[in-house]
Order: sequence, then C-alpha cells, then structure tokens
Amino acid sequence: MAAPAPTTQQEMRRRNLARVLHAVADDGPMSRAAVAARIGLTRTSVSTLVDELLGAGLLVELGPGRSGAVGRPGTALALSDRGPCGIGAEVGVDHLAVCAVDLRGEVRVRIAVDAANRDSDPGPVLRRLSSLVREAAAEAGKAGLAPAGLAVAVPGLVARGTTTVVQAPNLGWTDLDIASLLDEDTPGLAPGAGCSVDNEANLGALAELWLGGHSPEPDGFVHVSAEIGIGAAVVVDGELLRGTRGFAGELGHVPVRPEGRPCACGGIGCLEQYAGEEAVLRAAGFDPRVTAERHPGPGARIDLLATRAEGGDRAVLRALAEAGTALGTALTGAVNLLDPRTVVLGGALARLAPWLLPSLEHELDRRLAGPPPVAVSRLGPDGPLLGAAHSVVRAVLDDPLAHREA
Repeated sequence: MAAPAPTTQQEMRRRNLARVLHAVADDGPMSRAAVAARIGLTRTSVSTLVDELLGAGLLVELGPGRSGAVGRPGTALALSDRGPCGIGAEVGVDHLAVCAVDLRGEVRVRIAVDAANRDSDPGPVLRRLSSLVREAAAEAGKAGLAPAGLAVAVPGLVARGTTTVVQAPNLGWTDLDIASLLDEDTPGLAPGAGCSVDNEANLGALAELWLGGHSPEPDGFVHVSAEIGIGAAVVVDGELLRGTRGFAGELGHVPVRPEGRPCACGGIGCLEQYAGEEAVLRAAGFDPRVTAERHPGPGARIDLLATRAEGGDRAVLRALAEAGTALGTALTGAVNLLDPRTVVLGGALARLAPWLLPSLEHELDRRLAGPPPVAVSRLGPDGPLLGAAHSVVRAVLDDPLAHREA
C-alpha cells in the first residue's frame, strides 16, 4: 500500500530521511551517489540527509565503496551497529524470552527462561518479564545500544491499537492491559520510547515477511504457527491483515469438527483440539500434563514428538498425519477466501513439517483446484520474538526523526 504524499517540508524531510535509511538497510553498504541513484534524489540533497543521519548515530561511514559511476569511489555508508535497538519480548505458555536487535538486524542479546505460565496470575509473570527486559537492556547498553522501544508477543487476541489482551485462553488471561502491569522502568528505555503488544502469530508473520525472503508484492501468504495453540496471520501486499478489531487470523479456533471436542475458547471442535500440541500428544498416547512435567520448556514436547516420529513410532506418525488432515481442512477455507500465493508453516509446525505435510497437502489437493504451495519457515519458533524486536527497528527506519524527538 502506497504511503500518502507528504504535505509539508517537515513531512517531506521525514519521508526522505526514511528513504535513505531503508535504501542502506536494503542494499547497503553503499555510497551517497548510490543512495541518490536508488531513491531518485540529487546527490546534494542526499548528502544533507546523510549528514543528519550520521549526526544522529543512525548511519556510519565504513570507508571507500563502489557507487557504480566512473571516478573516485565514495565513502560507503552502513546502518550503525550502535545507537538505537529494538527490544522484543515473548510471553509463552511455558517460557519467557527477550532479545535486542540492532538497526542492522543482528540479534545482540537473547535471554530465555522456562516458565509455567498457564492459568497463572499475570502480575508475577509480567514482573518477571520486566526483570528480563531490564537485563537485556543493560546488556545492550554495554554494547553501545539504546532501546528505542519494546514490543511484546502474546498468545492471545489483542485489541487493535491497544496493549490490551482481550482473551488468551491458554494463559487464562482476559481483558488485561499488558503495558499497565509492566514495571514502570521495565525496559530501561529512553524517555518517550513506547511499548506495543501484539498477537504472536501476527509478529511471526511480520518476521516471515521481513526476514523469510517473501516478496511483499503483489502476492501474499498465510502464515500458520503453533505453540500450545494454533495461530495464523495473513500478509497481503506487504501489509498484515488485522481485521476490524485486530482479531484476524484465528485459525486455531476455526471448527473442523462441529460436533467435536470443547475448546478453551468456548467453541466446539476447533482446529486447536485436533492439531495443537496437546491434541497431538493425546492422540499419540501421551498424557499432556505428565509429558509437560517430564519435558518442560519451550519446544521440549515438540522435540519428543519429532524424535519419536524419526524413530518410526506408529502412534506418533498416525497422530501427526491426523493433525495434518485437520490443518488442511481448516486451511481450505482460508485459501478459498484469500487465494494466497503461499501457505507458510512456522513455529512448532516447522519442526514437525516432514510428518504433517503429506496429509496436509493431500487434503488441500482433495478440496481445492490448484492449491498454493506450502513452505516451511526457516525462522521456526523464534519468529514471534524476532518479529517483536524488528517491529521496533522498523519504526526507527520508518521515522528516524520520531526516534530523535523521543
């Protein structure tokens, strides 16, 4: 979607500073002349913009670089590996994680801890998350980085434009304003730096868009991910499709068996009850609660299922095949409605893809004329956390003046 044309000199300047930063982010290191050719401005204009970005600590000069023109090479420009960074945090059912990402997209700090967050009092959980964010911000500070904001990924519905979790069935949280419960000094952020909260599937899809190698236009993709539950998000023309309330993509609560099992969301026969982690464990003959106690931590049960599948465990293979069929049934409706270029499996589904894909693709082939290809995310379970941190970085690239004014 094209941005509206700037209407004032200040808006034009903001827009052009962002264009310079994005050019260097996308194709750098590059000279001033190369930037001018890339964005269609004069070298004099670009030089003025570059000087401002250098002074703000957002760009650095590396030395002579190639401009593509005849003559002496210009100085190569690159995004700074110091200065502003994005802090991403994730609240999982069985873990908490925080990372810091610099403007170049490099993960500079990552902290993850096991945490039994199901049906927990949100206060202690968020206080512990606050402590982890402060720890990550302190480590980032030692590397010359200053957090420009905090984005939190949660496994639940987040009201559009707010930091309020309307419902997170697998955490047992409802109508909870995450930002208000985080410690006031949580991120160690600069004054004015903000906190955002989003659904983990949305942030995983954005990470897939920015880091997964998908073209933002003109096609789109459906990103399906899993932890305890199943989430999905839709990207169209490089933009996340959020829906009126911000609830778009709740694939896990699409009914695949209308007379089936009750779900924590209050529905009946939801996909999550047939393809979620606990459903697959149950179908494979495991007690989910006992298995969680014996295999705590993020990804532990998925690793167990994958190891058993690799060893040819028939019960596990059958359970995964049934889960793939349920996923294919739910995705049929999404594909018919949205006609995406690709379906991307992320999160835990990426680890289990070898055993899910045959029955999933069979179901799509059976139900659809010309189904889209199904790809496996290379980001895996790190997608939501990376998407959270990169959303802060992208905000700096999109409006560097806002960062300076903060």
